[in-house]
Amino acid sequence: MPYISQEERKEIDPLVDPLIEALKKAPADRLDARFNYVIYKMLVRLYSERYFDYNRAMGVLTCVANEFYRRKVAPYEDKKIQTTGDIV
Repeated sequence: MPYISQEERKEIDPLVDPLIEALKKAPADRLDARFNYVIYKMLVRLYSERYFDYNRAMGVLTCVANEFYRRKVAPYEDKKIQTTGDIV
């Protein structure tokens, strides 16, 4: 995941934080749909209709998914293995 500077975060976070707070207010059964809509809308508006840009967008989504797994899901799974034992 490309990391951004603290200065860039200061510029972006005030824009993103209200959106996150609004999404958190969604009913649990609507959160994923709303979040999916936001991501889709951003992709459509940020990338032009060319294969090159579609390919870039798919790369971004793949990297985000991989980084989320690496930083959040894998450590959670490792803790659960210690708590409940491995399946092997």
